[in-house]
Amino acid sequence: MKLPLMILVLVLMAEVINAEDPYRFFNWNVTYGDIYPLGVKQQGILINGQFPGPQIDAVTNDNVIVSIYNSLDEPFLMTWNGIQQRRNSWQDGVYGTNCPIPPGQNFTYILQFKDQIGSYFYFPSLAFHRAAGGFGGIKISSRPMIPVPFPPPAGDFNILAGDWFKQNHTDLKAILDGGHDLPFPDGLLINGRGSNGFTFNVDQGKTYRLRISNVGLTTSINFRVQGHKMLLVEVEGTHALQNTYSSLDIHLGQTYSVLITADQPPANYYMVVSTRFTSQILTATSILRYTNSPGTFPAPPPGGPTIQIDWSLNQARSIRQNLTASGPRPNPQGSYHYGMVNFTRTIRLANSAPVIDGKQRYAVNSVSFTPADTPLKIADYFKISDVFSLGTISDSPTGGGGYLKTSVMAADFRGFAEVVFENSEDTVQSWHIDGHFFFVVGMDGGPWSAASRASYNLRDGISRSTVQVYPRSWTALYVPLDNVGMWNIRSQNWARQYLGQQFYLRVYSPVNSWRDEYPIPKNAITCGRASGRKTRPL
Repeated sequence: MKLPLMILVLVLMAEVINAEDPYRFFNWNVTYGDIYPLGVKQQGILINGQFPGPQIDAVTNDNVIVSIYNSLDEPFLMTWNGIQQRRNSWQDGVYGTNCPIPPGQNFTYILQFKDQIGSYFYFPSLAFHRAAGGFGGIKISSRPMIPVPFPPPAGDFNILAGDWFKQNHTDLKAILDGGHDLPFPDGLLINGRGSNGFTFNVDQGKTYRLRISNVGLTTSINFRVQGHKMLLVEVEGTHALQNTYSSLDIHLGQTYSVLITADQPPANYYMVVSTRFTSQILTATSILRYTNSPGTFPAPPPGGPTIQIDWSLNQARSIRQNLTASGPRPNPQGSYHYGMVNFTRTIRLANSAPVIDGKQRYAVNSVSFTPADTPLKIADYFKISDVFSLGTISDSPTGGGGYLKTSVMAADFRGFAEVVFENSEDTVQSWHIDGHFFFVVGMDGGPWSAASRASYNLRDGISRSTVQVYPRSWTALYVPLDNVGMWNIRSQNWARQYLGQQFYLRVYSPVNSWRDEYPIPKNAITCGRASGRKTRPL
């Protein structure tokens, strides 16, 4: 990093960094490059020449400084899936909060992994770039003094799996812009490669941690390791009840950590991912290779579940918090008794697939989101009128046809919301809430009603940031609204998100204090109707 840029970064850091917390610097150059993940040449998005991008390794409360130079020929943004950005939605990296990084320019994200542990990933959030790559893993380790509820593994592997298309992202974007849905994916990738393109080496008798993320665009996957059981230990930053599974369903945008022990005869074994709830089943494999293996496989790759919804629902209900384990702090996770907190409002969110002006769109409570000409958070800060209006999406389904709007919902800081996702469609939905964690208190088939609360898990529901909703079903969450800012609530199906299945939640505090929210960064890019406006003096 050149000296003037280093000085600028240090000045920017000074306002938000606690001197007691370490910091880590990452310098990334985002470029196009040729990739061949399914044997066909494509234009991919590389970070420092890598696909997938480099992994971020950090520790709870670390300050992570990511300087991104945009060498693409179009604007670019990076978002950090599951990173809460405490008091700091300015760093969230979605268009509702940030102006894009122009071609040929640099922007420095100043992140703090405040009170977080676990497994996450980052990805490009703008212009359907996600379909070209640019994603990578994030690992946040516990601080040395915080007990972890399992012995240190012999190794730690990040597995970024998901569906993939042979068409370039620009072609896929054109399909969506034309009002059509995407075709069926062409295949699945594991760490950017097709079947048997990646090998994980293990020593017999030792235990390893696998951090598995579904980074795909449109489909849920099932993950399994031939001949090996998986002990679930962590779900998106929460230590989980340590149940054993033969395979795991991982929905779009979700991440799980499991332990596997190399306790089988020396051989090569298949790691398998396959699509779920699809008429055509796609499969990809990697190799788990014992270092003393003769190089043979004991059997063909094992099959997995395909369209069985009840099987997946029952597994989802079994995934719960480990109440006695410490999280990012030494106190047990179960010391937060979410089931004893009275919720201050109920928000019911129904997805739909309306055709608007002859084009396929997707909507939440009948509103199909359209981006404004200025990022919402920037417009809010500068008090620019007519960019968005609060209340442009209702708290409950309207039952009407779809319409286009820049939808923003108002919420009070320190509220406690019951959020119910209602899915009347025949496909699995996957939902993410930026800036927050939530407790999954219930999911079931059929319509939701107030009587459904009788089935809620008010003791040890898993805490996470992305959750699935099964076809013609509902999923209920308890969400502490404890993070001021402008936060994206979105479908993790990236085609549905791109065509409107998202909105923003403005969590507001009337107190203008750094205690509640950091001020606009001095290096914030301004654009749209905020172009040329100054943030604060450097």
